[in-house]
Amino acid sequence: MLTATQEITGIPDKLFFKIGEVCDLVGVQAHVLRYWESEFPMLQPQKNRAGQRTYRRKDVEMALRIKALLYDEGFTIAGAKKKLQSEGRSTGRFKVVPPGATAADFEPIPPTVPSVQVGQEVQPSGQVNITAIIGSPLSRDALHRLKLMLEDMLTTLNRNVID
Repeated sequence: MLTATQEITGIPDKLFFKIGEVCDLVGVQAHVLRYWESEFPMLQPQKNRAGQRTYRRKDVEMALRIKALLYDEGFTIAGAKKKLQSEGRSTGRFKVVPPGATAADFEPIPPTVPSVQVGQEVQPSGQVNITAIIGSPLSRDALHRLKLMLEDMLTTLNRNVID
């Protein structure tokens, strides 16, 4: 039997997942996922124009984490909810840690994306020179983290527009 951490590494590299795909990845039925959405505020997939749920990778990871807490670690719904809330407060962001990883493998995720200040360099195309803002070129990891943070912001903004 695979643990939730082992299952996370098997998530396909896609932007969106349908509920059936998530059910297959997590190993639960659709009504279970829908119930978890009602109980866990941190599991809130978007709905497309047709009203179908569209899950992002972070939603799939959260569903796997919820499953691990409930099924593997024996938490109740209330206990799992408290555990996830405390994890969210302590780190400010949930991280997926692959098996065998050490703390040295990860840099802290910055809490916010730097904003452009008056007088900072902006390219003629309207793009911001990131190097001018943070003082050094971004590594591939830093760009990936920045992309994830921007996707999270867009998801939040989209939810606010839909609501």
